[in-house]
Amino acid sequence: MKILIINGPNLNLLGQREPGIYGAKSMDDCLQDLRGRFPGLGLDYYQSNIEGELINKLQEAGFSQYKGIVLNAGAYTHTSIALHDCIRSLRVPVIEVHISNVHQREEFRHHSYISPVCKGVICGFGLDSYRLAVSALLEMED
Repeated sequence: MKILIINGPNLNLLGQREPGIYGAKSMDDCLQDLRGRFPGLGLDYYQSNIEGELINKLQEAGFSQYKGIVLNAGAYTHTSIALHDCIRSLRVPVIEVHISNVHQREEFRHHSYISPVCKGVICGFGLDSYRLAVSALLEMED
């Protein structure tokens, strides 16, 4: 069984960028923790700052052997109709994830273009949001 985690813009800076909001751990730390918690699960990771590359990866994964996708689209969450359209077309479920509670932040972060086409949304639990999303995908019936 395989799950893909996809991170969008600026999330390559986790552990360095605004630690008061995003914490001090890197995504490598998070992935190491996840792989320890879910041995035997094929857990792949992809990050890009470029919207079109995220769409290409979503399309590739959404019609392949993955059971699901965990997506933190970063700021594209609040701007991208293209990501919305892409997610809607996929054959596998997508869980939208945010490290911070976007509803406690700036008003422009309160709206998500991708939430309506995702299976679920998890936000505000720090990097543990990724674990919660992986767990949710594993619990889903085929």
